[in-house]
Amino acid sequence: MHNTEAYSISVLSLDDVAAMANIENQAHSHPWTEAGLADCFSPLYRAIGVMQQGELLGFAIVQQIIDEATLLDICVAPAHQGQGLGLLLIRHLLNTAKHADAVVMMLEVRESNLAAKGLYEKVGFNESGRRKNYYQTIDGNEDAILMDKTL
Repeated sequence: MHNTEAYSISVLSLDDVAAMANIENQAHSHPWTEAGLADCFSPLYRAIGVMQQGELLGFAIVQQIIDEATLLDICVAPAHQGQGLGLLLIRHLLNTAKHADAVVMMLEVRESNLAAKGLYEKVGFNESGRRKNYYQTIDGNEDAILMDKTL
C-alpha cells in the first residue's frame, strides 16, 4: 500500500460528474451513466472523491435516509487501484455516516468482485443476503451479495 497522505478527500459537486463518469467507464463493465451520477446530487446523497493535486482518482456515493446509509457506488480509476484509495474512501464514509447518526451502512456487490468484497470485509462488513442473478454479465447474470456493517 502506498502512502495515502498525498491524497485528500473532497466533497464532490455536479461539476465533477464528467470526471466521475470517466472513472466509471474505465473501471466497471456496466458503468453508471452521467445522468445517473448527476441524480446523486441532492440532499439524501453524499458524494466524495479522493484527489491528488486537483485530479479526481476515485469517488464514492452514499445515500442516507434517517439512520440507514447505503453505499451506492465506489470506484477508483484502474491506474490508481491497489494503493489504498478505496480503503481511504470507505473509512471516510463510515466515519461521516456515523457522525450523521447512521446506525448501519449497507451495500451490494457483484459476487465476482473479489477485490471489493475483500475491502468491505476488511472494514467489518458481513454478508447479510443475496439477490440471485441480479447483475448482468457478458454471458448471463450473477448474484448480488448484500452486506452490512453496524456503526
